[in-house]
Amino acid sequence: MAVDPASLYGREVNTDDEGMNFALDLAALAAEQGEVPVGAVIVSDGRIIGVGSNSPITALDPTAHAEVNAIRDAAMRIGNYRLSGATLYVTVEPCSMCSGAIIHSRIGRVVYGTTEPKAGVVESAERFFDKPFLNWQVEVVGGVQAEQCATTMTEFFAMRRAGKKKLKKASPAPD
Repeated sequence: MAVDPASLYGREVNTDDEGMNFALDLAALAAEQGEVPVGAVIVSDGRIIGVGSNSPITALDPTAHAEVNAIRDAAMRIGNYRLSGATLYVTVEPCSMCSGAIIHSRIGRVVYGTTEPKAGVVESAERFFDKPFLNWQVEVVGGVQAEQCATTMTEFFAMRRAGKKKLKKASPAPD
């Protein structure tokens, strides 16, 4: 069984690897729930203040990405929608929606694991945080535990494809 998200609040994070380990724990939780395995934690003053895992399917909410869930959680916990100076650790390169939320919440630093070639806008499909029209600057560190983060995604989708193949084999052939 994956980690209980509530057990992470207040946990100390001293390195990017430690932050990513917690995010990977939350990605495993998302996978257990049938969600794409992306996890995120927000750290301020060396302690976890917000957690999130992907939940658009279970929450019936297309905006319920791990990053957005962690931002919402942290903002509620500290009583402020501004998370200035906080660091967001996320297992997969953020998409455009999440990057916009990062800017609006004033997160100071984003640390991500693996790239997302199709939808990632930090370095893959776009370089969103470099846009001159943005009124907030975000420091970005990519590739932290990239191999483990990529493996988590690859294994999830392989399992999903195998499950679909098994269902297809088990269903009766049409007449």
